[in-house]
Amino acid sequence: MHPAIEGALVGAGVAVFLIAAEYFLLRKAVGDRAERLKRKAEFDVTDRRRMTSMTRFAVFLPIAFAIGFWLVS
Repeated sequence: MHPAIEGALVGAGVAVFLIAAEYFLLRKAVGDRAERLKRKAEFDVTDRRRMTSMTRFAVFLPIAFAIGFWLVS
């Protein structure tokens, strides 16, 4: 397999893991905050922006990994 394709696949895996981990950690924090403040659990503006920025970062990870694997090989 071409190193760039392999790097892109590894980068995609890392990106999916990071997005999933961020989502689950945010969901837990939102639930804790809602319980503490006795409110309904919902994402606020800061939480949405945090997920958006993580998703934007994750879009570039496969490209960066592909370039990195290609340069190293």
